[in-house]
Amino acid sequence: MFFQSKDNKFTLYQGNSEHILGQLEEQVDMIFADPPYFLSNGGKKIQGRRIVSVDKGDWDKAESIDYIDQFNQEWIDSCKPLLKDNGTIWVCGTFHNIYSVKKCLNNAGFQIINIITWQKSDPTPTWGELHFNFSSEYIIWARKNPKSKHYFNYELIKELNGGVLMPDVWKLPTVGMWEKTCGKHPTQKPLRLLYRIILASTRIGEIILDPFAGSCTTGIAANLLGRKFIGIDQNEDFLNLGKRRKIDIEAPSRSIEMQKRIAENPEEVTVMVNHARRETKAKMIETGICYLRAGESNGSLCVTLGFERMEYVLLHTGGEDCQLFKLKQKGSFQIWAKETLESHGFTPAHATYYIVLKFDNTSSPKFKVPNNLKERINTYRAKVRPLSDFLDFNNL
Repeated sequence: MFFQSKDNKFTLYQGNSEHILGQLEEQVDMIFADPPYFLSNGGKKIQGRRIVSVDKGDWDKAESIDYIDQFNQEWIDSCKPLLKDNGTIWVCGTFHNIYSVKKCLNNAGFQIINIITWQKSDPTPTWGELHFNFSSEYIIWARKNPKSKHYFNYELIKELNGGVLMPDVWKLPTVGMWEKTCGKHPTQKPLRLLYRIILASTRIGEIILDPFAGSCTTGIAANLLGRKFIGIDQNEDFLNLGKRRKIDIEAPSRSIEMQKRIAENPEEVTVMVNHARRETKAKMIETGICYLRAGESNGSLCVTLGFERMEYVLLHTGGEDCQLFKLKQKGSFQIWAKETLESHGFTPAHATYYIVLKFDNTSSPKFKVPNNLKERINTYRAKVRPLSDFLDFNNL
C-alpha cells in the first residue's frame, strides 16, 4: 500500500494495475478507468502561441492495434472480478482506443449502457489544416453482465437537467486552474466530469476503484461526495500529487469550497430566488404565479446572464419559510401591467409593470437552504442563482 488517509476513505497502491488488481479482495460498486489513449504518435497542438507535441510519454505509445487490444483486454478482465454484480464501469477514450475498449468490454461479458460524448466547451486547438479541431472524448458506461440490475440515480440526474432526462452529450469545460493548485498531470480529468459520473451511478458510502489513478481526480470527487476510493498507478510522482490533493480537501472550509466548484457547470440550471411578504407568497403558491418589479414605463429591462437557463423559482420571506418550485417553461417570462396582477388577486404597489414567472404549484422538489440566503438588504432582492447552491451533498 502506498498511502491510506486517516479517514480510511482514500487508499492508493503503486505498481502495475493488472498485478495489483489480482491481489485486491474488496468488492467495489463502480470502476472509473482513464487508460492510455495511445495517441502519442507525433501529433501537434497549439499551446499559447507555440506549436507543441501531444506526446505524453512511452506509456501512451502502442506498437500495433493488436497490442492495444491485448492491453485493454488484460486490465478489463482483471477488473471484472472486483466489481459487484450490480456495479458499473466507466472507461474514457478517443477514437485512438475507444473502439478497442468497447470490443474488450463485450469480450469480457459486460453490457454497454451508454456511450457519453464529452464535448469540451474550451478545447485546446489542434494544429493542422486537414482535419476538424479535436474537441470531444468518449466515455463508455457498462454493467457487469446483461442480467445484472445496475444503479442509476434517475431522479437526481433529471433534476440536475431541469426535470428532463439528461442527454448523452455533456458540454463541460476541461481542467481549470483551481484544480491544479497541488500540481499538474498531463491527462488530468476535470472534477466536474467525475462529479456527474459518480452522482449518476453510486450511492453515498459506496466504493469506487480507479486502476489508472493518475492525479486521483476520481478519488477527490469520490471523497467530496461521500464515497470511498481505491486508486492504482505506477508513477510515484502522480500518486504523491493525489496524496497532496486529498490532504488539501481535509480542511472543512476547503472541502465546502471544492464541493461548490465541482457542482458548477456553464450549462447549469438556475433558480430565481424571490422574497415576498408572507401573505403575497401564499397567494403566489395558490396561483402558481411569481412576480418581480420590471420598472416604470420609461425604464428598460435588463435580463441577467443565466436567466435563459432558469428552471426553478425559490420563494422565501426574508430568508425564511423557503419553498422551491419548477417553472412551467424554461427561461421564459411575461410582462404584466399592475392591473393584470390585481385581477389575479394580488396587490402590487411599487411599479407599473412586472416580470411574471409561472410555476407548477402542485409539488416542491427536495432542496437545501444555503447558508448565505440571508444577506442583509440583498436578502430582499431577486437574484438568479445556480441550482448547485441548493443541493445537499450529504444526501446526493
